[in-house]
Amino acid sequence: MKKIAYIVLFLISTSLFAQKVTTALDTTRNKIGAEFKLTLKASVDTAARVVFPKLKNFGALEVIRSYPIDTIWNDDRYELVKKYGLTQFDSGKYTIPRVPILINKKPFFSDSLLVEVANVKVDTLQQKMYDIKNIVAAESHWGNWWKYLLAIIILAGIGAFAYWYFKKRQNKETEEEVYKSPIEKATSLLTILEQKELWQNGEIKEYYSELTDIARNYIEEAIEIPAMESTTSELITALRAASVKKKMTLSKETIENLERVLKQADLVKFAKSKPLDFEITEDRNKIQKAILTLDKAIPVEVPEEEDLLLNEAQRQQQIQLQLKKKKAKQIRTAIVSVVLLLVLVTGFFVVTRGFGYVIDTVFGRETKELLEGEWVKSEYGSPGILIETPQVLKRIDAEKVLPKNTMALIKEMQLFQHGDMMNGFYIMVSTSQFKQPTDIDLAKAMEGNLKIIEAQGGQNIIVKQEDFETESGVQGMKGYGTMSMLNPLTKSSEKVYYEILYFKQNQGLQQIMIVFPEGDQYGSAIAERMLQSVELRQASN
Repeated sequence: MKKIAYIVLFLISTSLFAQKVTTALDTTRNKIGAEFKLTLKASVDTAARVVFPKLKNFGALEVIRSYPIDTIWNDDRYELVKKYGLTQFDSGKYTIPRVPILINKKPFFSDSLLVEVANVKVDTLQQKMYDIKNIVAAESHWGNWWKYLLAIIILAGIGAFAYWYFKKRQNKETEEEVYKSPIEKATSLLTILEQKELWQNGEIKEYYSELTDIARNYIEEAIEIPAMESTTSELITALRAASVKKKMTLSKETIENLERVLKQADLVKFAKSKPLDFEITEDRNKIQKAILTLDKAIPVEVPEEEDLLLNEAQRQQQIQLQLKKKKAKQIRTAIVSVVLLLVLVTGFFVVTRGFGYVIDTVFGRETKELLEGEWVKSEYGSPGILIETPQVLKRIDAEKVLPKNTMALIKEMQLFQHGDMMNGFYIMVSTSQFKQPTDIDLAKAMEGNLKIIEAQGGQNIIVKQEDFETESGVQGMKGYGTMSMLNPLTKSSEKVYYEILYFKQNQGLQQIMIVFPEGDQYGSAIAERMLQSVELRQASN
C-alpha cells in the first residue's frame, strides 16, 4: 500500500532498470569524510563485453578509490563486480545518481541512491580548546574601488568625446553658414575669431593663420582672385591688376597695409616670429579696415529686373537652406543630448546597482519581471494551501496524468503550476487526500520525488533537508539543493536551484516546489517571499 501511495503522490512511477545490472551500498549514513562503498554488479554471458564508468565524482560525492573488477563464475554466466569508494566533506543528504554500464556497447543504468553525511560530534571535555580569533573586518562593498573608478573614467571620457564632437560640428556648421555677401561673411568671421581669444592664450600662429585666411577668402570671393593659392607677393600683384581692370579706387596705403600684415603672418607661421600684443591688435584692425575699403571700392552694378528676380529667388533658396540646416542642427543637438543623458543614467545605475542589473533591465529577465510585477495571493487544492505568487497558477488535470487504477485509490488530488522546470522559473503546488489511511513518511516522499526529477532529466542532484515551520506554526519538511536539468530537445544542460516543502495532514499531503536557475538573485527573492507567505488549511476528518 505504501509503494502505491508514493507512486500516486508524485504522479509517475520510478523507472525499473534491466536485471542485468544491480546496485548496492554498504551503508546509507556515514560521517563526514568517511567512505561509502558503492557496488555495481553486471550479470552477463561469457562473450559479453562490459565497460564500467571511470568517474571522478558520482553526483556530489567524490571518488576516493576505484577497486579492481572481481569476476564470479555462475553456471554459464559471469558476474562482474566493480566497487567504488565515495566520500563527501559537507554534511547533508545527497543523491548518488544513475550511471551507465556499457554491455556490448549498450547502456544499462544503475539505481540512484540517497545517502546521508552526518556531522562529527565534538567532545568539548576531551578536545583541546583554543582562544577565539580576533574579529576580521568584512570586505567593504568598495573593496574593488578601482572598478568603479574605471567605470567613472570611461563614462566621463564618453561624455567628453560627445561634447567635443558636438562642439566641433557646431563650429563647422557656423563656419559653413551661408552669408548674404562676402563682406558679411568676412566681418562675421572676424568677430568669431576675436571671441576665440587665440593669441591671448598663446596660440599666435593659429590666430594669424585664421586672420589671413579670412582676408584671402574675402578677396577670392569678392574680387575673384585665386587668393588662397597665391603667395603674398602674387596676391598683391594680382590685387593691383584687378583694381585697374575693375576700376577700383584704392589708395596706396590700403594695399601696403594689407601686404604688411600678410608678410607679418608669413613670419609668424614660418619664421616663428612673435609680435607684441599691440602689434597683433594693429594687424587685426588693418585687416578689417582693408576688407571694408576693398568692399567700398568695388563698383556697384545696377542689376536689371530679371537679375533682381533671379537674385531674390536665390536669396529665398538660401533662406530655405539655412532653415533646413538649422532644423537639422536642432535634431542633432537633441540626439546628442539624449545619448549623453542615456550614457550618464546608465553609468549611474552601473556604478550603484551593477552591470547585471542594467543588462536585466534593458534586455529583460523573466524572474526580474515576475518579482517586480503585481503579486496575487490565492488558495490552491484541498486541504488548501494559501500562498502568494507572482502569477496565478494554472490547474493541471490529474486524471490525464495518472492511470485509472491509481486514481481509484485517491479521494481527491489537485495540481497547479506555473512555467517549465526545464526552462526558466517553475512553481508547482499539489494537494492529495486518500480514501484509505496512509502513513506518509516525508523523507521517503522527498526521496521518491527526487527519483522522479531524475527520470525527467535531473542530473548531479545535491539535496539537503531541514525542518520547516510556517508563520502559523504548522510543521513540515524542506528539501533544497542544486541539480543540472537536461533539456531533451536541445540536449543542453542548465544548473538550477530548487526548494520543496512537504506537509502531511491526516490522510493527505501538501507539496510546494520552486525551481530557478542557480545564481538568479531575482529567483531567490521570489522563492523567499513565497515561502514566507505559506499558510495551510486544516484537513477536515
